[in-house]
Amino acid sequence: MNIKVVALSVSLLSLGMAGAVQAAETLTGSGSTAIQPVLTKWAATYKEKTGVETNYGGGGSGQGIKDIKAGLVGFGATDKPLTSEELRKDHLIQFPAIIIGIAPIVNLPGIEPGQMVLDGKVLADIYLGKITKWNDPAIVALNKGLKLPDLDISVVHRSDGSGTTFNFTDYLSKVSPEWAEKVGKPNTEIPWPVGAGGKGNQGVAALVQKTVGSIGYVEQAYASENKLAYTRMRNAAGKVVLPDLKTFQAAAANADYGKTEDFYLILTNQKGAESWPITATTWVMLREDAPKATNEEVVKFFRWSLTAPEAKREAEQLAYVPLPDGTVKQIQGYWKSKLGL
Repeated sequence: MNIKVVALSVSLLSLGMAGAVQAAETLTGSGSTAIQPVLTKWAATYKEKTGVETNYGGGGSGQGIKDIKAGLVGFGATDKPLTSEELRKDHLIQFPAIIIGIAPIVNLPGIEPGQMVLDGKVLADIYLGKITKWNDPAIVALNKGLKLPDLDISVVHRSDGSGTTFNFTDYLSKVSPEWAEKVGKPNTEIPWPVGAGGKGNQGVAALVQKTVGSIGYVEQAYASENKLAYTRMRNAAGKVVLPDLKTFQAAAANADYGKTEDFYLILTNQKGAESWPITATTWVMLREDAPKATNEEVVKFFRWSLTAPEAKREAEQLAYVPLPDGTVKQIQGYWKSKLGL
């Protein structure tokens, strides 16, 4: 599957009383590029089964939040959850759709996917501009036996409002007091100390791909699909782990949405020997005051994506973690209480 931005338009069809296919309202959606690979796959399968066309165009979590708050789209997707206060203020609801993993990626001569090891402190120091060479002693100490070049580090980050950035910087804030002090609290957009920006996960992936000596961060599906050299990470338990379905699932096992309000839960730097340290969630946002028919069609699509065995398989094939059945039941109860659906 080629990952690319496509025109954002969701055409919904319904059957008339006589069986003829009639055009229903057109929905639009925007937001997270982290969920885009699996959402694009789900859309294709859902269309085959139902005739409903769902083309998702991404745009970044910040764009999704802005658009749904302004009532410009039928649904938005974000990797940065909104607080209950924000939701109430703008007549919104949110629910989790998938668990994602965010991975550092590098472009270094002779370095293959999964060969290099980083930890939180080194990663923060790179993004602070303190570590500027790939053969810096701190990186060498984590990678004994791996030949590292005497090459300048080119830092790549997101240029747009990004939930991937929110979770990446949330992790850096947790593992580096210096990052937390100098850069501040995590957000979709921050004052980056160093580096060049790429738009969307795909923009970061493309910029790293063409820049020798670079490092960036993307949702793992982009690293795998583009055959980028992702790194391993030392996690909160001190264990070195790969960014894969197993380690994302280990981190997600700590997610107890039942104890949260409006599913607000951050999954970075979770405990556990097998947990991937930069694990996150993508949420879908709807307007409570949207036409009921609009929300009904969106809920139908996500009810299928959360419960259908084939949708779960498609997610796992791209290294996304489907939500557990208990969480799905909580989401269905939330839809009923908030939207009557």
